[in-house]
Amino acid sequence: MSESYVVDGAQIHCNYGSDTGRFSVSANRGISIGDKMQGNIQDFHPQTHIPSFGLCRSMHNPVVSSANKGICGKIIPQPCKPSVSMPWLNGKRDVYVDQSPALMSCSTNLCMWCGKISFTTDGQE
Repeated sequence: MSESYVVDGAQIHCNYGSDTGRFSVSANRGISIGDKMQGNIQDFHPQTHIPSFGLCRSMHNPVVSSANKGICGKIIPQPCKPSVSMPWLNGKRDVYVDQSPALMSCSTNLCMWCGKISFTTDGQE
């Protein structure tokens, strides 16, 4: 995917998750592309902006680690509850959306459980 602006409804994925999810932009954003509100790097809060990715397979996640104690081989995934505490990386520093850099399709974030969260679509379709 070429670099493009991310809008409400873009698909996102975590490399440790079993599913993709829909990204949500903060409500009442004054800037949109087409009829969809545009994201910025501050749209990073779990369950508000970043959904669950189904089941988590990261052994850094204490819930997954605990469920797999004493089990060798196959990992038993557990429900994903993203733990993200910082703004998105690689925002467009020269384009601001509500006083923060615009969110781009190349932007990424990291879950505390070592998952890399990235966009699979920009939501503009």
